[in-house]
Amino acid sequence: MTSEASRGAGRRMHLGAFLLESGHHVAAWRHSDVPPRAGIDLALYQHLAREAEAACLDAIFLADSVATEDGPGAERLSRSSRFEPLTLLSALAAGTSRIGLVSTVTTSYNEPYTVARQLASLDQLSGGRMGWNLVTSDNANEAGNFGRDAHLAHGDRYRRAEEFLDVVQGLWDSWDDDALIDDRGRGLYYDPARRHVLDHRGEHFRVRGPLNVPRSPQGQPVIVQAGASEPGRQLAAASAELVFTAQPTRERAQAFYADLKSRAQAAGRARESLKILPGAYVVVAPTRAEAEDRQAELQSLVHRDTALGLLSRMIGNIDLRGLDWDAPLPELPLTDSGQRSRQQLLTQLGSDGGLTLGQLAMKIAGGRGHLSVIGSVSEVADVLQDWFEHDAADGFNLMPPLLPTGFEAITRLLVPELQRRGLFRTRYEGSTLREHLGLTRPVHRVHTTSPSFSKEPS
Repeated sequence: MTSEASRGAGRRMHLGAFLLESGHHVAAWRHSDVPPRAGIDLALYQHLAREAEAACLDAIFLADSVATEDGPGAERLSRSSRFEPLTLLSALAAGTSRIGLVSTVTTSYNEPYTVARQLASLDQLSGGRMGWNLVTSDNANEAGNFGRDAHLAHGDRYRRAEEFLDVVQGLWDSWDDDALIDDRGRGLYYDPARRHVLDHRGEHFRVRGPLNVPRSPQGQPVIVQAGASEPGRQLAAASAELVFTAQPTRERAQAFYADLKSRAQAAGRARESLKILPGAYVVVAPTRAEAEDRQAELQSLVHRDTALGLLSRMIGNIDLRGLDWDAPLPELPLTDSGQRSRQQLLTQLGSDGGLTLGQLAMKIAGGRGHLSVIGSVSEVADVLQDWFEHDAADGFNLMPPLLPTGFEAITRLLVPELQRRGLFRTRYEGSTLREHLGLTRPVHRVHTTSPSFSKEPS
């Protein structure tokens, strides 16, 4: 057997907590367990961060969009009220000491120096716990907030992203680890020979550097990526260290896992240098009947416009109003502003299941095309263990249906069961996100003879 499990004795799952406003179910905000205006409730997020850390999870993960939702049914969604994630994670870092902190930041509507500085600062403040979820943006409304008439085309976004990442990582290596010598006797704060000017000149960016933040305690923040299109897979295989992905079945997850690991190896990387965590929408309870009742209650709160709006957004920013709710989804044009991989996934989900437009919209109201597991503690643990042990995942990005109770069920019921089975840690063995994930500390680019740097002090 050549499974990932057989390649490393004692291999354990990696678990992240994907925290999304009131919860992942599209109608969660209407549930009585959810506090009003949950997306801007700092006390709630602080509680969730402590819960995640007490359960020894690898990281909490925050998605982001730099625009409101304006599509069909937007007024019935809670997604347009949220904190800017780096600001929120700064607050959460102060109240925690071990849990990793992963923030989404778009490369389409930012500048590399600003992003490099923000993430490096938060990595320093948190003691090396930051990760950057690099996205190219799939909300076409963002263009109008940054002086553009239209969203960048899919291919253009990824070309910009590749250069953006290269610049950011170069800036993170502006200083050697031991550059700040603080020699008060000689009056020398840093060694000028250990300070490096990037002087990048590319297709999209001209960035001189150096960055005015020292090198990270973990070398660099962890690079996270979630694209599953062809350009997304290429970028992930070359550069990502943690990949989030939407895979509804074990077979699809196994195919994605094998493909991405092989691509990483072809790029000269070790398989273990890339961790793959499918999203898992989890409704867990002491019994299957209780879990099903909880899911049914959430489904009963879904307004048709909400479900249709969510599907319109997720299937590529395509307005589905006017289509027959009770007829199959018609053939749609290939999206250029949204997620192509998610469009393909949802289209196939509807086709394979013989679903009508309405049935598909209701089906994804919780998991949005991710693995959805609804059941007792042992049943949910069985599914996660099965995926983990059959080369479908290195762990999971857990998606609670509602907050805080849906997440508390995960941390207080499911995680202890995974720990009992020996599948997950019972205590942290390191302090940085890289240590949690079993990732090596990156070698400084200057000391691998990178041609992108000037070693002359300025």
